[in-house]
Amino acid sequence: MPGTVTVTGTGWADAAPDLMVVAIGVESRAPSVDEAYTAAGRALSAVAATFKGNGVAPADIRTTGLGVRADLVWRDGEGQRVAGYIATSSLSVQLRDMESASATVSAAAAAGGNDVRLHNLQLAILDDAAVRAGARDAAWRNAQAAASQFAALASARLGRVVSVAERGPEAGPVPVAGLQRAAAVESVAIEAGEDRVEAAVTVVWELVPES
Repeated sequence: MPGTVTVTGTGWADAAPDLMVVAIGVESRAPSVDEAYTAAGRALSAVAATFKGNGVAPADIRTTGLGVRADLVWRDGEGQRVAGYIATSSLSVQLRDMESASATVSAAAAAGGNDVRLHNLQLAILDDAAVRAGARDAAWRNAQAAASQFAALASARLGRVVSVAERGPEAGPVPVAGLQRAAAVESVAIEAGEDRVEAAVTVVWELVPES
């Protein structure tokens, strides 16, 4: 039975992200539940309308949270008291125009006023099939080079491939920042950079002794 060599190769390919996912919300305080809820709804509607006005499709805007809670404060001699109510609501927005994404986010935040909170921002490659194929090619070359070296050290050469198994890390959206701030002012530059897709493959080759 011929000997074998088993090697795991890794590789990667880089590409510029073409999708930004923003988690944005509002937090409104008011004396009553109804007032807080109304204020939050008004602010979030302004945020959503600004995104739509800047070319974001309605299908790319999704409500992800809604809640109302008491605003509790401690007062000496009285203990914990209800000072009002806080209503929160949030959206997840997908931005596909990377060139205008930064300005669009800033405009939406400004539209909601000081109640706006930016919770998170992620960058991703929307269609990574070609990039992933490049990462697999690199992983294969890496595995083959290592296997060839081991074969030479064993006074053999590589024969047929016995098995191939892909494994390892999967690329996904890359968090850029966890943000918590009131509606800001001027547009903040967001550098997309490049996203890296990684692949790993385990290959088993037969070893053919050198004659």
